[in-house]
Amino acid sequence: MTQPLRLVFAGTPVFAVPSLQALLTSEHEVVAVYTQPDRPAGRGRKATTSPVKTLALQAGLPIIQPPHFKDTTMVRALAAWQPDLMIVVAYGLLLPTAVLNIPRLGCINVHASLLPRWRGAAPIQRAIADGDSNTGVSIMQMDAGLDTGPVFLTRSVPIDTTDNARTLSDKLAAKGADALLNALPDIADKRLVARPQDGGATYARRLKKSEAWIDWHQSAVHIICQIRAFNPWPVAQARWQDRTIRIWQAKPGPSVTRQTPAGIVFQADAAGIVVATGTGSICITQLQLPGRKAVAAADFINAYDIVGIKLS
Repeated sequence: MTQPLRLVFAGTPVFAVPSLQALLTSEHEVVAVYTQPDRPAGRGRKATTSPVKTLALQAGLPIIQPPHFKDTTMVRALAAWQPDLMIVVAYGLLLPTAVLNIPRLGCINVHASLLPRWRGAAPIQRAIADGDSNTGVSIMQMDAGLDTGPVFLTRSVPIDTTDNARTLSDKLAAKGADALLNALPDIADKRLVARPQDGGATYARRLKKSEAWIDWHQSAVHIICQIRAFNPWPVAQARWQDRTIRIWQAKPGPSVTRQTPAGIVFQADAAGIVVATGTGSICITQLQLPGRKAVAAADFINAYDIVGIKLS
């Protein structure tokens, strides 16, 4: 690569932070950062800056927060930065063709899956929920479709049985930042050729709170994957009498007789709260009542007699 690249970075959540941090410590010049507008969050609904904006402020970078790129003024403002390349990492806005065509080398996306597996908004959660044994990151040339562009390279990451969406996201964010830095020189010199995505694509639709409710007639394997995938949001839930229990962590439980109905708590001790499922059982190890902090199952059963109760 003959000279450092002039970059515009677009990203919003924690997942995008390692990539921006890596670029800031590289030879390349980040001339501007685009991120989602500040949004209300928490009980006080106070406007909150994105993790990417927080890092950009610390680095003293120009920050732009357009709600969209439908206005030609926004497009012209982006073009004024004269970027060689735009790096997009979990930005959260679809980029129109007019934006994709601005940088000399186009727009590059760091996507958290092995494309074409899990295109879309929630690839990490869907990979866990579907029971995938591995996933990874793709460095992709963006086009007008949703994660449909040709791929420069991929890097695999195994999904551990203890991984939840947060821990796997952290691993993929670090892997993505490293892959991005390794790819940039070869992309700039056109030694690395993006190849069209082959095979059947799967779509990782955005998570909904309604998906958090556990169906105890599902298998134990399915339910445990659901619990891991929905940690830290929206968190798997079940009804206990007139309360909602949020289930943060669980592991496979002991065998269960066919006579035990799905949803019945048939064992509770220091190891956890064991619930029958459609096939097998799960052992809940961390849970939370409304308005309370999440606690270990051993602490929960000291306060509540739950054996014999049916969860729904």
